[in-house]
Amino acid sequence: MKTITVKDLVVPLEEYATVSDDATLFDAVTALEEAQEALDRERYLYLHRAVLVYDKNKKIVGKISQLDVLRALEPKYENVGDLERLSRAGFSPSFLQTMLKQEALWENPLKDICIKAASFRVKTFMYTPTEGEYISEDAALEEAVHLLVMGDHHSLLVTRGEEIVGILRLTDVFAEMFHLMKICAI
Repeated sequence: MKTITVKDLVVPLEEYATVSDDATLFDAVTALEEAQEALDRERYLYLHRAVLVYDKNKKIVGKISQLDVLRALEPKYENVGDLERLSRAGFSPSFLQTMLKQEALWENPLKDICIKAASFRVKTFMYTPTEGEYISEDAALEEAVHLLVMGDHHSLLVTRGEEIVGILRLTDVFAEMFHLMKICAI
């Protein structure tokens, strides 16, 4: 079997949703929608689930996931604490309902969503990738799987030298792994 590399599964940067760090939340969601509509459905089974953020030098400096967008719409989530850690703690539904009331989360009507989406700047809520979220396009798929699993990431930024050239999505890695399972003689 041929060695599968990250390059075999990468979504090139030009095919992914991107926005400037000065863009609004609305701009980011619109960019995501446009990128999804432009997807080559023959090549990609799954829609994009994030937007990459670039700075004034066109360098990728952040990511915005679907959860980041939802969190941005309710700024009081910043007061709740480490949401990543809390979400994995397995809290009871009654505790989560209490938190919703105590923190007065989502008390403003959803109709205000348009105002929020037009005023929030991406740079205020984007996620800045860590060192463990970058992988060379020449790396073996096994290395990518290891980084995805150990870092609990949904994607990795793919590099060629110092330049980010694309994104490796968990959904594409999973699809490839499933394909490999199916062709194995069990």
